[in-house]
Amino acid sequence: MQEIDFKPKAFLFDLNGTMINDMEYHTMAWHSIMNEDLDANLDYETVKKEMYGKNHEVLTRVFGKNKFSAEEVERLSIEKEKRYQQGYFPHLALIAGLDNFLEKAKQAGILMAIGSAAIPFNIDFVVDGLNIRNYLGAIVSADDVETSKPDPETFFKAAKYLEIAPEDCVVFEDAPKGVESALNANMKCVVLTTTHTIEEFDGYPNILGYINDYNDTKLNALF
Repeated sequence: MQEIDFKPKAFLFDLNGTMINDMEYHTMAWHSIMNEDLDANLDYETVKKEMYGKNHEVLTRVFGKNKFSAEEVERLSIEKEKRYQQGYFPHLALIAGLDNFLEKAKQAGILMAIGSAAIPFNIDFVVDGLNIRNYLGAIVSADDVETSKPDPETFFKAAKYLEIAPEDCVVFEDAPKGVESALNANMKCVVLTTTHTIEEFDGYPNILGYINDYNDTKLNALF
């Protein structure tokens, strides 16, 4: 693990598990769909391991290619997001300290963007529900990329929209595939330990540090 010893020009945030601590609710929604609707008989931990990428990619990993028609994938995806939002809405909140961190970054002139595999429906649910759109110079969603993380496209596009070189960005992530995406984009990364253990990130040389939330004082070195 490297030290936080440089001053980035932009912060790129994954959304789920990184700005909000909601991955449990995504997993519960998929677990419900896969077992109650699709009779997959999968335990919670098995479903949790598949919680990255676009909805159709999740379905393909679990059930194989061509199991569902495009119409079925769309129907299942919409139902999954409805169950997620219904379950998470009473708990909708920024991760501790992020409100102050966003304001500090704005005052410091650091540009910010979201780079997420979430669909716009869910991103808008969070961004407008928590009134943080004014901090963001760009949003890259699942609909904006051809290939999901760990491909670097999501973060490359976010940096491009901000007009910042990749090497001048710091990515905030909570998942190994997201850290790998940042690495593939030549970006350093700060990991939120909301979803995965530190041991699950072994071998990634671009990680600057691990934080439980944005009150961690080591983040002061970024400004």
